Amino acid sequence: MDVKARVQQLMDERGWTIYKVAKEADIPWSTVRNMFKRNTEPSIATLESICRGMGMTLPQFFDLDNQMGLSDEQRRLVSQWSNLGERDKRLIIELVEALNDKQ
Repeated sequence: MDVKARVQQLMDERGWTIYKVAKEADIPWSTVRNMFKRNTEPSIATLESICRGMGMTLPQFFDLDNQMGLSDEQRRLVSQWSNLGERDKRLIIELVEALNDKQ
C-alpha cells in the first residue's frame, strides 16, 4: 500500500490541508509537509499520530478488517484463531475438512 497516497486520500475526503493534519495529529507541520514534498515515508509513530488525529486506528487506515471481504462470522473465527495452540489449530482444521468431506 502507498501510505502517502492513502493519507492524501483521507485528507481529500475530509477537505484537510497539510496544516490541518499536523494540527489534529499534534505533530510538526514540517513532518507532514516533508512526507509529501520530500517524499519521505512516515514513521510508525507519525502514522499512528496521523490516524489518531483523523479519528481512526492503524487497522482502519490499512483497512485490514475488510481487505479479504470476510463476513462477521469469519472475522470472529479468525480473531479467535491466534489464541489457539498448535494442537487445537490442527484439530479445527481436521474438523472443518471432515465436515467438508461429508457434503
